[in-house]
Amino acid sequence: MAHGNYSYKPTNAFTKWLDSRLPIIRLIDESVLAFPTPKNLNMWFTFGGILTFMLAVQIVSGIVLAMHYVPHETQAFDSVERIMRDVNYGWLLRYMHSNGASFFFIAVYLHIFRGLYYGSYKAPREVLWLLGIVIYLLMMATGFLGYTLPWGQMSFWGATVITNFFSAIPVIGESITQWLWGSFAVDNSTLQRFFSLHYLLPFVIAGVVVLHIWALHVPGNNNPLGIDVKGPADTVPFHPYYTTKDAFWIALFLIVFCYFIFFNPNFLGHADNYVPANRLVTPAHIVPEWYYLPLYAILRSVPDKLFGVILMFGAIFVWALLPWLDTSRVRSNRFRPFMKQFFWILMVVIFLLGYLGAQTADDSNLVFFGVELPIGKILLSRILTIYYFLHFLLITPLVGLMETPHAVPESISKAVLAKKGGAQS
Repeated sequence: MAHGNYSYKPTNAFTKWLDSRLPIIRLIDESVLAFPTPKNLNMWFTFGGILTFMLAVQIVSGIVLAMHYVPHETQAFDSVERIMRDVNYGWLLRYMHSNGASFFFIAVYLHIFRGLYYGSYKAPREVLWLLGIVIYLLMMATGFLGYTLPWGQMSFWGATVITNFFSAIPVIGESITQWLWGSFAVDNSTLQRFFSLHYLLPFVIAGVVVLHIWALHVPGNNNPLGIDVKGPADTVPFHPYYTTKDAFWIALFLIVFCYFIFFNPNFLGHADNYVPANRLVTPAHIVPEWYYLPLYAILRSVPDKLFGVILMFGAIFVWALLPWLDTSRVRSNRFRPFMKQFFWILMVVIFLLGYLGAQTADDSNLVFFGVELPIGKILLSRILTIYYFLHFLLITPLVGLMETPHAVPESISKAVLAKKGGAQS
């Protein structure tokens, strides 16, 4: 599908001259504007464009903030306050960047869950899926490094707790931890290293995003039906159909984003991070940012630190096995009645793990939105963690073998016409 017959023709002397020397306009026309795209993509396929836009926002705002930030343990907190108070529109840049991280993760989670629901990880898109996981891991690292930079209480103690987990690795754990610290404890050397890496990694993410888009253009887009494109009748050019659609959803996404920037900028932050770091005072409850909470709950669900770290990273690594664990011949859950139910159960499990990750680390009964449940938080975390891994390692392959899918449409074009009540040819 990705290799159509393109008909780009330079329209004037300048474009003819440029096309013969640097065919960048041809590249844009063939790879973006005229790229044949399935005609049935819905709103859930707009998050790739939203993510690209948010990455640009984070890079641009981060570059400007770095011009004023001082990566020193005695000056970092004050430099952030100076950005907020003395730099022209510094408050806007800071709130745009800090809330932008959260909205970046909101978009990437919706992008991932869409891929899970519609089977976008299946052949021939395995490399596309794996590159997406690499981007997610880089985002996690970048977000954690950025969270430490304000050098508030939660920044300092979050860095201390998370980096200490690497010490659980046998033999080399202590050396890795000290290398991350640049010292024998979290101090100024750590802050400078984390700032340097936080500045670098977004450009690495941008590079992997280019590979991700390249890998997308080889097999072409998946679609809600999960079926292959049969011919030109199944596609439309990306422009103007999907550029207009993406622009609309980006605008709606930005309206919500701007609400948090201008009216509720600290809602997604933690109060302790507005207190300067103090190594002599430990916060009552150390938690990471909200987008790490499900993984944090998995980490805390077992008493052994090494096993907890293995499970935490395994929760992401198991996604990489999905193209080979899913044994169903049908991609989209639209036509898989049982797998569709298990998908929504998985969404509830991930939500509950996130809720548990925000609770205190004790085995008291869970209080869920003001209602005390007759089950301990640690016990429930373990049950949900077990189910999470069983979903991918056992349920997904077994359901694929045993389930009888519904009939899949012959082509995208016929399905679209049938949905609209049009005549089928």
